[in-house]
Amino acid sequence: MGLLDNKVAVITGSGRGIGAAAARLFAQHGAKVVVTDIDLAPAQETAGAITAAGGAALALKADVTQAADIEELIGQTISTFGAIDILVNNAGYTWDGMMHKMTDEQWDAIIAVHLTAPFRIIRAAIPYMRELAKKEKEATGAAKARKIINVSSTSGTRGNVGQANYASAKLGVVGLTKTLAKEWGPFNIQVNAVAFGYIETRLTQPDQEGAFTEREGKKIKLGMPDPVRQMAIGSIPMGRPGTPDEAAGALLFFASDLSNFVSGQVLEVAGGM
Repeated sequence: MGLLDNKVAVITGSGRGIGAAAARLFAQHGAKVVVTDIDLAPAQETAGAITAAGGAALALKADVTQAADIEELIGQTISTFGAIDILVNNAGYTWDGMMHKMTDEQWDAIIAVHLTAPFRIIRAAIPYMRELAKKEKEATGAAKARKIINVSSTSGTRGNVGQANYASAKLGVVGLTKTLAKEWGPFNIQVNAVAFGYIETRLTQPDQEGAFTEREGKKIKLGMPDPVRQMAIGSIPMGRPGTPDEAAGALLFFASDLSNFVSGQVLEVAGGM
């Protein structure tokens, strides 16, 4: 018996990093997982690993800032698996800069992917989450538990130099989480956020390793200067970054029935910071 047996989970940005680790873990616990990424190849790789291990997964290319991609994501999920029980809004990237140098383009891009996209995806899922729960409640007096998990960051809950755009978006998603927990609580939908600290992913690797993401023809460099990395690691009481697998464990808790009376909460996963 798995914690997520017979559940359908949509995890955005799950071709790599924390999202991929969560997709694999959810599948190990019995979920049918929709793996999405802005690049199809990593989504297919993660989904392939799940199916090779005996699980069920669907790989989709999706840019969560595009309305058509969101519509396709929700539609393909329903046509393939017939439900959405768990929605994890994880997709995103960083485009850092000091406030006095930050452009409108940097600000708008990061707000779009980390705050506007979760809002739009949740709104697109309303017929299969809130409205379906409402019908269940009217028919039987109770709706089954459903879950929305928004990925935030300690940059949002605490602030971080060079990340005015990212911090604002990640704190904004906390407000979205707490509000939706109140609005959708009557329909047995638990809405929570996980604020990750330093987790070892493409976003925190040494910037000289040359990872990029491409948005609208512009290459945006990912990673952190090594002095900044070392300073960040030095501030963690546990003395090391977290791993994607460790990060995924917190998402599993909020996705499972273990959290059926937990809603509107923000869990910091940051090694004791």
